[in-house]
Amino acid sequence: MIILFVVLPLIVAGLLPLAGKVSRRVLPDLLANATLLFLVVYAAVAGRAIIAGGPVLQQSSWLGEAVGIRLALDGFSLLMLVVVALVGLAASLFSIDYMEHYGAKGNFYALYLVMVAGMNGLVLATDLFAVYVFLEVAAVASYALVAYGLGHDELEAAFKYLMLSVVASAFLVAGIAVIFGMTGSLDFAAVGSGLRELNAGPVLGIASALFLLGFGLKAALVPFHAWLPDAHPSAPAPISAVLSGLLIKVSGVYAMTRIFLNVFGLTPALSTVLLWLGAVSMVVAAFLALGQKDMKRMLAYSSISQVGYVVLGIGIGTPLGIAGGLFHLFNHALAKGLLFLTSGSVQQATGTRDLDEMGGLAKRMPVTAVTNLIGALSISGVPPLNGFWSKLLIIVALVQAGHPVFAVVAVLASVLTLWYYLLMQRKAFFGQLNEKWAAVKEAPFWMTAATVLLALLCVGIGILFASTVTTWVQPAADVLADGIHAVAGSWGF
Repeated sequence: MIILFVVLPLIVAGLLPLAGKVSRRVLPDLLANATLLFLVVYAAVAGRAIIAGGPVLQQSSWLGEAVGIRLALDGFSLLMLVVVALVGLAASLFSIDYMEHYGAKGNFYALYLVMVAGMNGLVLATDLFAVYVFLEVAAVASYALVAYGLGHDELEAAFKYLMLSVVASAFLVAGIAVIFGMTGSLDFAAVGSGLRELNAGPVLGIASALFLLGFGLKAALVPFHAWLPDAHPSAPAPISAVLSGLLIKVSGVYAMTRIFLNVFGLTPALSTVLLWLGAVSMVVAAFLALGQKDMKRMLAYSSISQVGYVVLGIGIGTPLGIAGGLFHLFNHALAKGLLFLTSGSVQQATGTRDLDEMGGLAKRMPVTAVTNLIGALSISGVPPLNGFWSKLLIIVALVQAGHPVFAVVAVLASVLTLWYYLLMQRKAFFGQLNEKWAAVKEAPFWMTAATVLLALLCVGIGILFASTVTTWVQPAADVLADGIHAVAGSWGF
């Protein structure tokens, strides 16, 4: 049942506050992590069986009567469900030890699972209204989770995040209204069919611009990125991992890609816009990350840069480019989740995020240092880790599509990425051990286990990249490539 991806985390979320009253630690930890583990297995095993014969559409019902919620599972949505479940499980395992000093773990896990349910619902949605509803469900939970520590920085970051998200939502509602006014429908298939029959011209261009503004804000693409460097560092480490690893991709990149490629069709004009947005985000955010002294703030700018790679790959519009973009989305979710979790381990052990105050921590936290290095090298595109292969696919696709300048920009941005991550390694983990950290110990068991899990995935996928692409990425890319010319030429430019 497809709806289980949404209903199960919501049901458990409703039970968790009560479970927290019964058992402050064990029961909330067990319920939340068991739910996410089930979602990982269900998506990876049952999901592939469900779509073996092609995409599956499920009509929801209540007391035997159909309701206006339809969910669909295809190769693209299945890839996203696997990504959400994997990174969500790792962050949840990390929370077992990390969230001890925050208290009220039942409430934390409840909000966390609501956010997961919202993301799952969004990737399964089949109409624009459901996209908006599930996007807001995930967003509202994320506002509360960013502010969960109730400190000054957390509250300020959550407020800024809320205000800019409201602006993004306003753009999306306006775009949805324009589409509904033109076609009289919000269903993806009906909208695509209606647009093919209409000479929409500039009106569709206006709707697309509104969606681009809304989803660009959600994805934190440059120049819509101002909220992210505050929100992500201020949140608890597991939430930072989910926000950067998952939420900006599901709420921004996935939704934008699904609508533009499967509903509207990728026109040359839109392709050019996406290429430039991706390239500018890659380079500008990389330079901004290079100047950061705050470890988590550097990672936040890195997320903006790496989302640029994903958008660049998808903007090429060729099968290879789309596959490269989706593969990098998958790889970045794992590696950036890993890096934010390791930064949380460092912050909890030292009480600081300032790289200038660190030094030599590899001597006291060897596992954290190694896993952080794996994540850094993966995102930087160093072989044979997973990030290398996805960046290589994007660069080759750019050359094949006749965009050699963008290919050079992608290579240079990757060099910049390696530069600032090596700086982070040198300042935080290598060199002389700062005397202040002589008593520092390795992170607790569950925090370490979560980072090791993601590090092993980065290494394993890098080694088995061909089978990963064939099994998970290519079916997703095929879904997008099939609908890429849905209404091509109807814009009038």
